[in-house]
Amino acid sequence: MKKFLSLLFVAVFAISMATGCKTTANTHDADVQAIKDVETQWNQAYASKDLDKLLANYADDAVLMAPGDSAVSGKDAIRTMLKQMVSDPTMTLKFQASKVDTSSSGDMGYSQGSYALTLTDPASKQLINDHGNYVTVYHKQADGKWLAVSDIASSAVRPPAPAAPAAKKH
Repeated sequence: MKKFLSLLFVAVFAISMATGCKTTANTHDADVQAIKDVETQWNQAYASKDLDKLLANYADDAVLMAPGDSAVSGKDAIRTMLKQMVSDPTMTLKFQASKVDTSSSGDMGYSQGSYALTLTDPASKQLINDHGNYVTVYHKQADGKWLAVSDIASSAVRPPAPAAPAAKKH
């Protein structure tokens, strides 16, 4: 019987080694909470209009896609876009995730939810009240910090209808 148990142990050990079986801690719930915490701090950075804290949420090669603007890539381009936003005294932005999840490997995650944005139209000087949906894709860094690699907002506000053509005078 001892010999059988020894052979069984060796067989199980050999199979686990051959299949690459490894035990890793399941960090899913902690990772989801970490992304929620990032978004709480991110909302606070928008409330205080702290450009450096806003930028700290983006990876160096991140892409930001905002309604009414072309996509921008990289921290320098994102800085330029956000600097213009936060310099507007009427600007407010609040967002709330309705779903946050991470990959089974624990290195990628995302949030999706809704946002509300108020700012001044630079051309008309009129107040704009926008709202819509967003998706942010995160990548977990070597130090465990979650940074946005793709931040996409989609406005639910329809653009104004084009102006009617001017009547021709004869």
